[in-house]
Amino acid sequence: MNLKSLVIFATALLLSTTLNAATTAIIKTSLGEMEVKLYDQQAPITTKNFIAYVNSGFYNDTIFHRVIPGFMVQGGGFEKGMVKKPTNAPIQNEAKPTTPNKRGTLSMARTNDPNSATAQFFINVVDNHFLNKSSSQAGYAVFGEIVRGMEVADQISATKTGRRGPYGDVPVTDIIIEEIRINK
Repeated sequence: MNLKSLVIFATALLLSTTLNAATTAIIKTSLGEMEVKLYDQQAPITTKNFIAYVNSGFYNDTIFHRVIPGFMVQGGGFEKGMVKKPTNAPIQNEAKPTTPNKRGTLSMARTNDPNSATAQFFINVVDNHFLNKSSSQAGYAVFGEIVRGMEVADQISATKTGRRGPYGDVPVTDIIIEEIRINK
């Protein structure tokens, strides 16, 4: 291979890698940071929705409001004092059997209506196969995975919880999402 061909090949390889690089997000919490690789290709609607909330500053100073050890930690919808934040319209559920709810993945929280997800998300702290899409259930849309800082999610999962008003599984001490920022 001559030098010109080598330069062209290297440039093409670099461009291909850059164009296919996943978007990442940094979730800065009161207990530390987590870096998340977003699934731009597997869940484009969900990822776009999450990025829009991030870019608007919606998640700043919200809390992880639902923590169930051995299951998941959920945040993105309440401020301190369990004050619910108003959200945008719900999005279409993009759950896929090929994108499982495994340890370290982020999924959209929703009601019993599969197409009701708005801003709330959860981090699976164990493999939660029963949340996956199947022929008998709609599943929960996975839109990213923690690539650095899983120990923070584990620490959140281990926090003491109790009741606050009508809500159960609420951390006794607020665990704050100080900010989320997008990196490309």
